[in-house]
Amino acid sequence: MDANVTPLREEDAYPALPQDAYGWEKLVTERLCTHYREDYGLETRIVRFHNIFGPRGTWDGGREKAPAAMCRKVAYAKLTGSPEVEIWGDGEQTRSFCYIDDCVDGISRLMRSDYREPLNLGQDRMVTINELADMVAAAAGIEIVKRHIPGPQGVRGRNSDNTRLRAVLGWEPQ
Repeated sequence: MDANVTPLREEDAYPALPQDAYGWEKLVTERLCTHYREDYGLETRIVRFHNIFGPRGTWDGGREKAPAAMCRKVAYAKLTGSPEVEIWGDGEQTRSFCYIDDCVDGISRLMRSDYREPLNLGQDRMVTINELADMVAAAAGIEIVKRHIPGPQGVRGRNSDNTRLRAVLGWEPQ
């Protein structure tokens, strides 16, 4: 409920209070991985991704990640000459965004390791959606006017604690 969140550590998942079915799906799948390893000897790794984005992600339709949606909105503003960009909510909700190349590198490193417990994989730098809009507009070379409208916002804040990631893999997203 707070945008200025304490970064999520792996052990913070329990007691489980996921926001909706999406969160439960992830936690149940983690348990299945653990049981398949213990019961059948299937080697598994458990990764908790934090807002992965990249060039091959969807950029429209309402299911896109915030960076892609913001790029689309700012590109539209630039191409049409209308500086107004719609942002759901007050724009102060926070996220940490991790680029897909870092995600793939992290997965590769984890798969080569013998670490079997849940591990966060994401960036640990929080950004508000308003800040994201400003970054994208600056990269596009335009000034925008943010229009805050009602819309889905998800959790108020989310950030990855990468302490264990650094300790286990000796690495972190760049």
